[in-house]
Amino acid sequence: MMQLSPWRSVFAALALVCAGAAQAADAGIVQLERFVARAGSAAGHFEQTVMSQSGRRPQVSSGRFVFDRPGRFRWEYVKPYPQLLVSDGDKLWSWDPDLNQVTVQPIGDALGSTPAAILAGDGALERNFTLIDGGERDGLAWVTAEPRERESPFEIVRIGLADGMLQRMEMRDHFGQTTVIDFPDLATGVDPDPDLFRFVPPDGADVLSH
Repeated sequence: MMQLSPWRSVFAALALVCAGAAQAADAGIVQLERFVARAGSAAGHFEQTVMSQSGRRPQVSSGRFVFDRPGRFRWEYVKPYPQLLVSDGDKLWSWDPDLNQVTVQPIGDALGSTPAAILAGDGALERNFTLIDGGERDGLAWVTAEPRERESPFEIVRIGLADGMLQRMEMRDHFGQTTVIDFPDLATGVDPDPDLFRFVPPDGADVLSH
């Protein structure tokens, strides 16, 4: 069973590198503010890689997502194993089909100072993170986001943007594990079906509450 951490993926960003410094000309924080302002909703695919400090073989996965601020999102792993996370703005549901097990918890406890707040939160990033311009790397403008809450599962989050659009997130947790998520085709301003943010546990599923 995967860990309940929907913010991990990898993507070969050669096209972004070739785009050059012109797309990353604005400072990272300026681009992040632009993205947050226009991305009240968004959808696309993600590619994720999780790398351990011990040097174990990286865990690679991919899937699709959609969010509609504040607090509503659907994050669906497709490969290599299916897993679904759905938030209706009130509760977060995590379903593991292989185990037929559902975990539910209040969304306030699940977001906070996590990468989820950057995508699907209320947009008030500086309430939960200390934001620092991170310069330019791989053709992207970077922002370093340090969680203000000590209980955040992540020690540091790095956000890579180009032309005001989110392209990559890199997260390091307190155990030295690094998660990279790439967004190859993120589209903002979508009109998602409200049913995407509703979840009913399947018949016979074990439901665990936090």
